[in-house]
Amino acid sequence: MSLIKSISGIRGTIGGAPGDGLSPLDIVKFTAAYATFIAANTTRTNRTIVVGRDARLSGKMVNDIVVGTLTAMGFDVINIGPASTPTTEIAVVAEKACGGIILTASHNPKQWNALKLLNEDGEFLNDAQGKEVLRIADEEAYTFAEVDNLGHEYTNNTYNLRHIEQVLALDLVDVEAIRKANFTVAVDAVNSVGGVVIPQLLRALGVKNIIELNCEPNGKFAHTPEPIPQNLTQISSLMADGRADVGFVVDPDVDRLAIVMENGEMFVEEYTLVSIADYVLAHTPGSTVSNLSSSRALRDVTRRHGCEYSAAAVGEVNVTTKMKETGAIIGGEGNGGVIYPAAHYGRDALVGVALFLSLLAKSGKKVSELKKTYPAYEIAKNKMELTPEIDVDAILAAVKEKFAGEQITDIDGVKIDFEDSWVHLRKSNTEPIIRIYSEAATMAEADALAQRIKDIIAEMI
Repeated sequence: MSLIKSISGIRGTIGGAPGDGLSPLDIVKFTAAYATFIAANTTRTNRTIVVGRDARLSGKMVNDIVVGTLTAMGFDVINIGPASTPTTEIAVVAEKACGGIILTASHNPKQWNALKLLNEDGEFLNDAQGKEVLRIADEEAYTFAEVDNLGHEYTNNTYNLRHIEQVLALDLVDVEAIRKANFTVAVDAVNSVGGVVIPQLLRALGVKNIIELNCEPNGKFAHTPEPIPQNLTQISSLMADGRADVGFVVDPDVDRLAIVMENGEMFVEEYTLVSIADYVLAHTPGSTVSNLSSSRALRDVTRRHGCEYSAAAVGEVNVTTKMKETGAIIGGEGNGGVIYPAAHYGRDALVGVALFLSLLAKSGKKVSELKKTYPAYEIAKNKMELTPEIDVDAILAAVKEKFAGEQITDIDGVKIDFEDSWVHLRKSNTEPIIRIYSEAATMAEADALAQRIKDIIAEMI
């Protein structure tokens, strides 16, 4: 069993003893701690929190405990039911709520669930705020409301459609062009909430021919839910048979978007953001942001438009913070996460689908032809396991010193930029490993760069 407490929320497996997983007692503790934090830090005069969830098997159980705990803490709850992460973020703002809790373990397998915590702006808590919630939980520094002050639960099932309406209203979403293109679109929603909302969105965009794969939101994931190539063989085979113009794959909470080309090959998650940013910048020039482990292709495309690119530490909250600092018009992460402030500050696969289809329709190109217009890079993702007694920070410092003559970024681990490649080293907060991300013109070159770094580290230990 596992229970992981981090900036990304409280994530754990269902079942087992308290403290060993996301047990009912743990759910109560962390929900009460979050409610205590929100009460002390919101500027809202109401006591309202939005709750939404994905379709995983434990969702209803976890939802009932969270809602019960929040009302026991004296908060009114707006329960929006099965909804994507970005939909819940939008609902927090629309309801002028104090915050929100999203019940989803994102791309983790079915035995996992999590509490993802939002502030009153519908954005994730930052590192310091997350640590304060954990402190309150550890100290059990929360007090439940007396009977006359209990909160109430209200149900609102309108937000999926309201989210779609918001996407359709974006200036760069061209519904008419998409309708005229008469696309056939395949969708794999891995048996979660995307199976409802993505086909709804496509129909609203004028797409008449939709091939639905794993769109029944029953939480019985048809494959490992992370939308990476090795998990997408079903839709890849369908596309290779020439049955659709483009394929879209989302994770269980619909904040990540992977694209499959008409020939069955992967567009590659990194290029979801790259392509959409290229489209946005062509119409509305401005700066961009991605995290340090994302493809250099975004930087290249941004500069091609005469605009500025900035890198942020890994993590959505870090990317959005940098976007606000730089006034970025679009940003995100290389895992298929598109953040478009014209919609809201959060990764949103619905926005990604609508903007990509607008781009595809206006380009007149096949998806594979479109891919060839972008800088070609390959990313390798490796890790190096270490023994617990090894000082990982000392190793990272030594690597930084060894490559002092290169361009170094150390806001999140150590990233070394070479002329035609880069490598990024990050330590895990939960296990004795160093994650090694490397990018070059070919996968062989990227893997060779990672191996070079592994060899250097091996000599140090």
